[in-house]
Amino acid sequence: MKLLLLFVSLLISTVSFAQKQAETIVTTDIDNFWIAYDQIIKSTDSAEKYKLLEQHFISKGSPGLKAMMTARRYTSKSYIDAIERYPLYWKSIRKSMFRAKRYSKEISANVAKLKLLYPYLKPAKVYFTVGAFRSGGTTLDSLVLIGSEIAMADNNVNTTELESSMPGLAKYLKTNPVSSLVFTNVHEYVHTQQKTTLAQNLLGQCILEGVAEFVAEKATGIPSKLPALNIGKENKKRVEEVFKSTMFNESNGFWLYSDLENEFGVRDLGYYVGYAICESFYEKSQDKSAAIRKMIEIDCNNQNDLIHFADESGYFENSVSELAKKYEDSRPTVMAISEIADQNVMESSVKQITIKFSEEMDKSRRNFE
Repeated sequence: MKLLLLFVSLLISTVSFAQKQAETIVTTDIDNFWIAYDQIIKSTDSAEKYKLLEQHFISKGSPGLKAMMTARRYTSKSYIDAIERYPLYWKSIRKSMFRAKRYSKEISANVAKLKLLYPYLKPAKVYFTVGAFRSGGTTLDSLVLIGSEIAMADNNVNTTELESSMPGLAKYLKTNPVSSLVFTNVHEYVHTQQKTTLAQNLLGQCILEGVAEFVAEKATGIPSKLPALNIGKENKKRVEEVFKSTMFNESNGFWLYSDLENEFGVRDLGYYVGYAICESFYEKSQDKSAAIRKMIEIDCNNQNDLIHFADESGYFENSVSELAKKYEDSRPTVMAISEIADQNVMESSVKQITIKFSEEMDKSRRNFE
């Protein structure tokens, strides 16, 4: 009887949360964008186009739109350029974008599932914004920001205009992203619960993304469709070998958010690494609820916590603590400064100094003349 009452209580709580969540999903930016779009394409006056964009779209923008513009550095010019360069694409995605409201209930229901998995879930608003092809989904503080022009692409989109300027994006848009819309929203919702969305090194950033991907999968019961997950699993040992040599770098390289060529032939392989670390940690944990909580609440900018978590997962064959020490020991050091004879004195007439490092610097990482 007690178990039945508990189940009923949880069910009522979940339904109530889902209903409240539906009220925090905002789609007005899509409506405003298309009102502006229809006026802009009729005009031949450049100045008037900017005025129409401001009048009908930007000035009426939701807090989510303003956050997306900040997060992805969109300007009025970004939008006007996108509208003028890709008319076939905009025409082909219009109907799909107007379906955003239909997804609200499904998104809310799956966020409610996330709350069951992680009872400490803090409320966040979901905004269906419109951008200029720089993000299908991101977060800023407690806001989930969906780039509808990417995330709502379906099998009917015409990508021919994008294939020369943005081949990687064009390829992605052909994968029917809207079929993963609910999953994407839950993934981004997880990010709003994390201590940061920007880590100091590659390992931290991969774990941030891996947590969101893994937890979204557990909460929704929807398998991730990221191609990187399958490729990563098929090449586990080689991926680990290559990753270990760069895991403490500040640069993401080809591992995240990039179409850079790599030997594995797939982008975003860092999602796989982070996901695999979380999966291994989860499987080793006896208390699954505590494992989920630890994943979400880990501070990926606390190097001790980060390394301890990676070691606990058992994903890497080598100790991450030892790898971190080797990395620190291998970093170049300053051997001498030529213009300083006495280490505490420099002549005031010196205009230029020559610093000698223990090894040659990588010129591709800095501006060298």
